[in-house]
Amino acid sequence: MTVGIPKEVKTDEFRVGATPFNVATLVGEGHSVLVESGAGEGSGFSDALYREAGAEIVSGPKVLYGRATLIVKVKEPQPSEYGLLDERHTLFCYLHLAPLPELVAVLAEKKVCAIAYETVASGRELPLLKPMSEIAGKMGPSVAAHHLSRYQGGEGVLIGGAVGVAPAKLLVIGAGNAGFNAAKTAAGMGADVTVVNRSTPKLEQLQRVLPGVKTAVYSPEVLRGLLQKTDIVISTVLIHGGATAPKLITREMLRQMKKGAVLVDIPIDQGGSSEASRPTTHTDPVFIEEGVLHYCVANMPGAYPKTASVALTNATFPYMRKLAKEGSLNAIAKDPSLALGVNLFKGAVTNRAVAETLGLKYEALETLL
Repeated sequence: MTVGIPKEVKTDEFRVGATPFNVATLVGEGHSVLVESGAGEGSGFSDALYREAGAEIVSGPKVLYGRATLIVKVKEPQPSEYGLLDERHTLFCYLHLAPLPELVAVLAEKKVCAIAYETVASGRELPLLKPMSEIAGKMGPSVAAHHLSRYQGGEGVLIGGAVGVAPAKLLVIGAGNAGFNAAKTAAGMGADVTVVNRSTPKLEQLQRVLPGVKTAVYSPEVLRGLLQKTDIVISTVLIHGGATAPKLITREMLRQMKKGAVLVDIPIDQGGSSEASRPTTHTDPVFIEEGVLHYCVANMPGAYPKTASVALTNATFPYMRKLAKEGSLNAIAKDPSLALGVNLFKGAVTNRAVAETLGLKYEALETLL
């Protein structure tokens, strides 16, 4: 198979879909790998390293998409890439399609086999989302602490406090992978941390590991009360299967929060948890709504591409190899986890949550294979 690794064109995105080590393995197994010139520079991988690994460096996306059949990216295709896609392509990347009806329409029209990292699942685990959730969770307290500074528009509270001065109150919504890492990092920074979750098992597990962290079972009333006292909110809410994130934080709740408080809305890729949230970029990460700073960067781990690219490809590469070795149809048919990642196939929407969110017809993948 010919595998294509394009240069990311999403704003402020410097991660890359495959490392030189990945390329060397694919080439060693008999595949051809095309890497767009400059694709890995932001992650510390030069064209020379890819060339040494056996890749062919191509000068632009048109050549790459024209020759490759398996396209491995990090983020969803941008409008400038829509015209490059066709029915020969299997697209393997983060898609987050529920809030992107235009992209869904393009992928359906082009009959692309679109496999989303975020819906590849093994039981309750999301193995391709996990490494980026970890990084985003660890980033949450530090970016919030920075923007809590008076000079960034925040209320001017130091996250760890000082002798005789209480630390910032930090609320984590959700006790999954991102939530756990946010709580762990925030506690290490000296914050007064509370984690709220819908069910108790994950809270119990979290308290065993982080005994100094407070916990609460979610209800709208509990959340409302906690928000009023909070300096930093880190939302990590995720609905499995690709559905949009629930809007747990209403504008009314925002109005009752401290002026200059900071909300880090990690699930902004899926629409975000606040009624006021909208995607931002690393270049312009924050806006203020109802007096609350909203940090809604849609590719948070992209701030640390050297770490994030390796962590991501450690998880994605086994699936990448399988797609290249067996071909998309065989790989999907044989691997139930990979099949759950298929969001569109032969022009049909095969992810129920995406179809229901956008009011489109859903077709079961097994009827199309």
